[in-house]
Amino acid sequence: MCRNIHTLHNFEPAANDDEVHAAALQYVRKISGSTRPSKANTEAFERAVHEIAHITQHLLEDLVATTPPKDREVEAAKARARSAARFASA
Repeated sequence: MCRNIHTLHNFEPAANDDEVHAAALQYVRKISGSTRPSKANTEAFERAVHEIAHITQHLLEDLVATTPPKDREVEAAKARARSAARFASA
């Protein structure tokens, strides 16, 4: 599940609310052990996602980078190249 959580710090453009929410959702899913909570746990699950997304946004705003921001397109191209090399037929 957590494979989908990507680094959100020091990118240009900065991480948007959807990316932060997706990371928080993946984190809560991993910690809780379920992708869909029961009706009894839905409120606690959604509250945890909201709170983690909120504090993550604060963290990203407060972090200081000493290196230039990474370009999202360049990093995506690198990831595609790694994936192609990994899954290339021998």
